[in-house]
Order: sequence, then C-alpha cells, then structure tokens
Amino acid sequence: MHPFLTLEHVKFMLEYISDGVQIVDEKGNLIYCNRNSAMLDDINISDSIGKHITEIYPSLKEEESTLLKVLATKTPIFNREQTYRTYKGKMIATINSTLPILNNGHIEGAIEISRNITPYKELSERYLDLQSMVQGGDTTGRNRATRTDVAVFNFEDIITNHSEFNRVKAVAMKAARTEIPVLIYGETGTGKELLTQAIHNSSKRKNRPFIAQNCAALPSSLLEGILFGTVKGGFTGAVDRKGLFELADSGTLFLDEINSMPQELQAKLLRVLQDGIIRRVGDTKEHRVDVRIIAATNIDPNVAIENGLIRRDLYYRLNTVTLWIPKLSDRKEDIPLLTKFFIDKYNNQLYRNFIGVSEEVMRLFLNYSWEGNVRELEHVIEGAVNFAEGNTIEFMDLPPNLRNYYKLHIEHQIQEPITNHHLPVQGEHFNLNQIVEDAEKRAIEKAYEDSFHNITQTAKVLGIPRQTLQYKLKKYNL
Repeated sequence: MHPFLTLEHVKFMLEYISDGVQIVDEKGNLIYCNRNSAMLDDINISDSIGKHITEIYPSLKEEESTLLKVLATKTPIFNREQTYRTYKGKMIATINSTLPILNNGHIEGAIEISRNITPYKELSERYLDLQSMVQGGDTTGRNRATRTDVAVFNFEDIITNHSEFNRVKAVAMKAARTEIPVLIYGETGTGKELLTQAIHNSSKRKNRPFIAQNCAALPSSLLEGILFGTVKGGFTGAVDRKGLFELADSGTLFLDEINSMPQELQAKLLRVLQDGIIRRVGDTKEHRVDVRIIAATNIDPNVAIENGLIRRDLYYRLNTVTLWIPKLSDRKEDIPLLTKFFIDKYNNQLYRNFIGVSEEVMRLFLNYSWEGNVRELEHVIEGAVNFAEGNTIEFMDLPPNLRNYYKLHIEHQIQEPITNHHLPVQGEHFNLNQIVEDAEKRAIEKAYEDSFHNITQTAKVLGIPRQTLQYKLKKYNL
C-alpha cells in the first residue's frame, strides 16, 4: 500500500461508492461491510461483523455462496447474478463480482462487490409474466389464435412524402412477404419500431405474437435470462421461466439497439438465426423456436462493426435486408405533413380545435435540427396543444430550447414570409419538396467536389451514412 494511503483511507472511499462491498476472512466470517451493502441487505453492521456469512443470510446455502466458493477455489467470479432473501425476508437480486485475497498463494479472505438490480429484475419478470398472460397461458407456442395487441401500426401509418423513405417503405413491404431477418438503422425517434410493426402486420405472422425488447434497457446480465429464459437451479434464486424467444414463438421478436447487446449474447442470437435453437440459462436441454427476428441499431452498422459493438458474422446474417430510415432533418418536406397529423391527433384526444401553427413556428420547424427526430416533433406539438390558448400554435407556446434556437440561429436572418407568392406552387400548395431537393442537391454537389469525389469523406462532411449518400448521388445524377 502507498505510504500516504492507509487502511482508513481505503475504508473511507469504500463507504462512498455506489455498490455494496463486503469482505470476509478465510473462514467466511464478515470483517467489513460498507453502508450501501448494509442498507441493501437489511443488516446491522456492528451486529454482523464477526458472524459467518450463512448466519447473516439464513436463506443462503453454502454451495450457493459466491464468497465461500471463491474461498474454496481461490478463483475470482465475475458478474454472477444472485437472488436471495435478507434476514428480514426481503427478496434481493444482485450482480456480484467476487475476488480472492491472497498472500503468497495462501487464501486470507475474499471481497465481493454487489450491484443492486432488484428493480430491473422485478420489472423484467412482470413484463415476461404479462406477455405470458396475454398469450393465454399457452405453453406450446402453437395454439395462439390472437395477437398480443402490441403491434398496432401498418404501412399507411408511416407518413412521408420523402422519396428515399418511400423507397424504404417499398422494400419493407416486399420484405414483409418473406421470412428473412431484417436490420433497421435509424437515429432515436425516427420510427424504427413503427416500421417493424408495419412489417409484422403485413406478414403471414400478423395474428401471432409481436414482442419488442430494447437491448439497452436492462443490465446485460439480466438480458440473457429475459431473452432465453431460466431454469430452477441455473443460478441462485433462479426459477423456471420462459424467455422472449419462447413467448414470441411463431411470431416476431424486435430487438432494438442491438449494438448494446453483449458479444456473447450476439453469438447466441446468431445460433437462433441459423438453427432456430435456444437453451435457457442453466439448462442442458435445447428448445426449437420459430421466431422471425427484426433487429435495429441507432448508429451506423458499419461504425458499430468497426467499434466492436456488432459481431461481423451476426451483421452478415442480419444484412439480408437492411432498411435505413432517414432522420427528420433530412426529410424537411415531411415536417408540415407530420405537424398537421400530430395536431389532428391531439385535437381528437384532448378535445381541442387547433388549425395549425404560425408562420414563425413553421419557419423554426423547417430550420431546427430535430435531434430527437419525429418523436421530438410529436412531443413539442403535444405540449403545445395541451397548454396553448386560441386555435394556432404560436412561438411562445414552444419549449424554451426551441425558442432559444430560433433566437440564436434564425431570428437575425433575412426572412421572407412563407407564402405562395415566394415559393414554387403546385396545385393549391407550395412545392416544398422541390425547394428542399434543390438545396440538398447543391449541398451534396459542393461537398462532393470539395472532397475530390471521395464518398467516405463527403458522407462525413454531410453527416449522413455512405449508403444514403450513394443513393442521393444516383438520384441527382452526380
């Protein structure tokens, strides 16, 4: 130990870390416990110090204790899930990493760091139980005559006049008639699950289960059990429980943010895609399932592969059909359409009578970056319809971040009114689509020239994926 770092310093630091920490001697008697561990496990530190670990946790069997196992084997255990009852009877779920304390090869004790995952565990189990209840308790997966009523959107619910997005829809409609896996790329809020539900509802599986799981929403240690299920005895506190693959049998499983799935789980997913076989956590038996996988990522798949977030072999298996959803700032012609759609939606829900937005608001909407994409636009309009007065959404009805953006980036620009006299007219409406396409073509042409016709560099300058750029170069004959 460093001369300036004493045992008291170490204890002081351990008191303020967010995880629980316990240390036992070579016999398994507790010699240290920090406050977070004591609060998690309902134990009194002064009463517990010196007692054997099994005395402190009456429900814990010696063969199930990670601390005692490390004392016996001198081998560390990492990220082990454990479920147990405290002395007061409260059920706790943790992820433990346990390390031996060695002195010249002699075991002198063990230290365990525990992260509380009880809320996640309870939430995930309720979710699985609800999915099972919705399916009527059928355990075979072959007699489900009704949908889970989760997939409610169809292709007609995807509102767009954007040429590329309409091409994506056309490809998705063709993919819906097949059984092949699909990979969707789109930023957060672009509508990945909406497109997935539309594919499911246009497929022959439309009357079968549709289940969606965000791979980033749960700790990785829980995700395996959620997806593949568990068997009693598979780990401490495990029970027999179906996973999402079994619950989605004969239907569709949507795995969002697959780039957040641990590599070892991606390997198991690859096996399901190849063989249709799963194995519950802790089980020796295999189960065959018939599940269509639709996966999504919120970052460019090529970037995810380069950074080791998606396995190459899994990507190649999913890449049979890849759908790239453009972000809202790239489909500005859809902003007036979506604005009207959301105003009508919340007028009906909230019994309001808004007829539209002011010219100032529409100018802001057309110039704003929309990092949250369609979801952000919807939330802005929902808030305005809830609290605005009159029948038009005005500038002051918008959130502060949008108003600040307007003042910083738009207010001092030379502005002409958005009227039919200043915009190309098509029928009774101005042709916003043509305006946006002309500006887009000029921007791409300049960036392409400045980058000496290097597609990778041009895509980087424009902030769009290579595949999107290649499509637009072909579209504009560049």
